[in-house]
Amino acid sequence: MAGRRTAGWAAIACVLLLAAGCAQRAVGATGPTDSPAPPPPGGLVLQVRLVGGFLPVGLLHGSVPAVSVYADGRVISEGPSDSVRPGRALPNLQVQRISAADVRALVDRALAAGVGDTADLGRPGVSDAGTTRFTLVTDSGTHVRDVYALAEGVGGTVRTGGGYGPPPSVRPVQGVTAEQQAARAKLLGLLRALTDLGSTLPAGTVGAPTAYVPQAVAAVVTPAHFGPDDPPQQPRPWPGPALPGTPLAEPGVSCVTATGSQATAVLAAARSANQLTPWTTPDDRQWWVTFRPLLPNETGCADLAH
Repeated sequence: MAGRRTAGWAAIACVLLLAAGCAQRAVGATGPTDSPAPPPPGGLVLQVRLVGGFLPVGLLHGSVPAVSVYADGRVISEGPSDSVRPGRALPNLQVQRISAADVRALVDRALAAGVGDTADLGRPGVSDAGTTRFTLVTDSGTHVRDVYALAEGVGGTVRTGGGYGPPPSVRPVQGVTAEQQAARAKLLGLLRALTDLGSTLPAGTVGAPTAYVPQAVAAVVTPAHFGPDDPPQQPRPWPGPALPGTPLAEPGVSCVTATGSQATAVLAAARSANQLTPWTTPDDRQWWVTFRPLLPNETGCADLAH
């Protein structure tokens, strides 16, 4: 079971690794003149997250967006994680600061990459892939662009005549036209740009990352079922709201939200736990918990990816 849980985080990271390795950088902002929405406190402007796909039970709802950009210049993403298995219970969320002008530049880049478009992007002939969801909030409304199997649908490049032959051509992808591949490449480039702001924005304009301190945390709950290869774990008493909480769409998965003093207690306990730590309740049941710190635009379990 440990392998199934840790494999989920690898699946989520896969899209980002593919983006870094094969994406073209998104084109500059030259066309659309849409503007960010007025900046309310914590107002989300731009976000990329992975939804759907084949992931271990509970990890789909507990996954963290790849990047979230807010109108006040906060950029929240997951920082580096160590290679210890089982992994730490809490994701390493970090926040950086950028200027209002740079928020605008990222909005323009997203529009130029096609986040506001509605043309069909095709569906590659692969199964169990995730869907990359781009969300962009402007003064004209909220744009949501879902792309199934984003990286898989871009294709590679091949030489058709040796090193001195014709220029590379795009490798065909089943279910995706050349035009759709080009549109996907722009979105994949946008993903790369957003997850590497130090290279995307002018030098010295991105603030140093600091730990993100959430005001609330969601606990995505499943019954603890240890397999023969799972390392022994010491059960710990659950310090938060009653488990298992409200059932989610995933069978066997529930969720509760801890706020105030309960959030403080849950976060403090999670910092010294790992992904396989069994949490016990007064009825002597044991649960696995995926801790999902809530972002500034989120209020509870209903906001998690599904």
